[in-house]
Amino acid sequence: MGLSMLTATAQEVTKVAEPVEWVNTLMGTQSKYSLSTGNTYPAIALPWGMNFWMPQTGKMGDGWAYTYDSDKIRGFKQTHQPSPWINDYGQFAIMPTTGKLRFDQDERASWFSHKSEVAKPYYYKVYLADHDVTTEIAPTERAAALQFTFPQSEESRVVIDALDKGSYVKIIPGENKIIGYTTKNSGGVPANFKNYFVIQFDRPFANTAVWSGKNVVNNQLEVKDNHVGAVVGFLTKKGEKVYARVASSFISPEQAELNLKEIGKDDFATVKEKARKIWNQEMSRLTVEGGSVDQTRTFYSCLYRSMLFPRKFYELDASGKVMHYSPYNGQVLPGYMFTDNGFWDTFRAQFPFFNLMYPTMNGHIMEGLANAYKESGFLPEWASPGHRDCMIGSNSASLIADAYLKGARGFDINTLYEGILKNTQNEGPLSSVGRKGVKYYNELGYVPYDVKINENAARTLEYAYDDFTIYQLAKALKRPQTEIDLFAKRSQNYRNLFDPETKLMRGKNKDGKFQSPFNPFKWGDAFTEGNSWHYTWSVFHDVQGLADLMGGKKAFVNMLDSVFVVPPIFDDSYYGQVIHEIREMQIMNMGNYAHGNQPIQHMIYLYNYAGEPWKAQYWLREVMERMYKPTPDGYCGDEDNGQTSAWYVFSSLGFYPVCPGTDQYVVGTPLFKKATIQLENGKKVLITAPNNTDETRYIQSLNLNGKAYSKNWLSHDELMKGATLNFQMSTKPNQKRGTADADAPYSFSTAKK
Repeated sequence: MGLSMLTATAQEVTKVAEPVEWVNTLMGTQSKYSLSTGNTYPAIALPWGMNFWMPQTGKMGDGWAYTYDSDKIRGFKQTHQPSPWINDYGQFAIMPTTGKLRFDQDERASWFSHKSEVAKPYYYKVYLADHDVTTEIAPTERAAALQFTFPQSEESRVVIDALDKGSYVKIIPGENKIIGYTTKNSGGVPANFKNYFVIQFDRPFANTAVWSGKNVVNNQLEVKDNHVGAVVGFLTKKGEKVYARVASSFISPEQAELNLKEIGKDDFATVKEKARKIWNQEMSRLTVEGGSVDQTRTFYSCLYRSMLFPRKFYELDASGKVMHYSPYNGQVLPGYMFTDNGFWDTFRAQFPFFNLMYPTMNGHIMEGLANAYKESGFLPEWASPGHRDCMIGSNSASLIADAYLKGARGFDINTLYEGILKNTQNEGPLSSVGRKGVKYYNELGYVPYDVKINENAARTLEYAYDDFTIYQLAKALKRPQTEIDLFAKRSQNYRNLFDPETKLMRGKNKDGKFQSPFNPFKWGDAFTEGNSWHYTWSVFHDVQGLADLMGGKKAFVNMLDSVFVVPPIFDDSYYGQVIHEIREMQIMNMGNYAHGNQPIQHMIYLYNYAGEPWKAQYWLREVMERMYKPTPDGYCGDEDNGQTSAWYVFSSLGFYPVCPGTDQYVVGTPLFKKATIQLENGKKVLITAPNNTDETRYIQSLNLNGKAYSKNWLSHDELMKGATLNFQMSTKPNQKRGTADADAPYSFSTAKK
């Protein structure tokens, strides 16, 4: 894995031959309801694969389906879970056992140890002590290979659990096969939702049983009920391997059989090797050198998480045509569909990451968004697999505008723009789609505090930013000038909530008076999973405008500094308890900076707009070094579908997309001595910082393509042509570089309209 390339003294990684081997899929799994260190699970998957697999330690239906501190595994589950808070769908479990017939999830469970566990993106292996069985799993996009190594036993079995809420199984002994379906889900599905599965074994069954609830159904090969499953038995010698190929489909049982062809006649080792190659191929587009072992592991573990969601929710029919079961209207339709993503989280860095690295795939995702709009009447904001009532904003506008403006094509931009416009005029059937409070926002320029719409200030700030992205897109699409002007004007609605007395954003009543009493440390209420100190910075598109409201750049920097200076005090009265996001801020020892949640994740970069970029460099390195570790407790809060990981990937390269919908990345501070970005168009971006160490966090100078470069931002278009960035790093800040007004990144207030 390249570890032999380490130098003994500094433990510096000089070459990464196989990036996937550096990934720790257990990073973030030591989580629980009260404290998230990622709220992740070890997804055995291909990049953006339709089906993931996981070892299941939690009880059926528990969102915390795999937790590092658990002792027992209950089964190996096909999963589509994007987050424990959203939970799962399209799920069923397989568990090898020995001894007497046991199929109940508690009775079949087995002790395991992390010492006999191998967890990689393309391969998982664990020893189940109570059964003396080793399980191995390797994925394809819609199928998986499972291999069980049994002891000598006349009672070796494999249990299939199709879970509750309506399921079906059928054993076909003549074909060594089990088929069935599962309907268990946690919302966002039409009435006809089913996940059809097929399990093909490599040998005949010595005995069979089907079960319903807690009872065996005698003399039957199939059963349909609330909670059913099957058990097939084998006579095994010590070390004998039983191989099962598994696939599923949201379309039909026949399509599940087609999806099984992804494995075809491949043996387990071949499936595993193909998956390893795919991960290495995709991850090798980004290589880093000259960091520590931990930094390299963290980088590739975050890169892995950045490449899981949104998942492909489409399938290929017999002729290879792209089809999908619509999670919006229940029909089988042509075209792309992706799902399992909350745009409130991922508009910030994950989708900009795709626009840099995977523009063709992001074009497919955009086509999927157009299909979602056509099939449901609204653009999705949190889909799993269909619309879910979760989070705020209408940030699909940011995704679509950023993709189009950065050159992604191959999708129906006119349909998407229609959907964006509809959002600006309508509330949706759920509060998360459309714009809740839209009439107030369009008439008053803000969503009032006192009209029974919670998180009103956060909604206002996000709608204003989204309106900026619509303004940018409207210009590119040559829309009528009146329309362009309208969204330009609305992008300034953030000003309506700025309180000059506290220099913070504050809820405002319908009568135009600020909400009172005001506690800037109060979480929730007018804000979303944060307080005013976190949300005040959500003016991505007009940082200079925000600085002007605060009294200019010095006052603005003083307010930025204050986030880290004030103690981690909080008011949790809105929630009535200390929610995990509050606790995660409190224990990180960075004042009121709450990197464990998304609203503030761009804030450190804002020093670049106010002529003090060295402060961004200091704090960014603090966050990278203290808040991310390649360990089970490695994140500082919910990882959230790749967003918190994409922050690290971008930041360690030395730049970050503060304002999607513009062409700019804001310069931070690179973490590695060298990074190479292999762009999809064949060009390369080479980033070098030869004297980079833990101590040299400050940029002394930056050369772009061989010329001195003082600006605090990089152009996407310039990077796409291929670029060489050379950083000279220093232990002391350079307080002259990047200080001129002309060095500041884009702000609406200062831009040529």
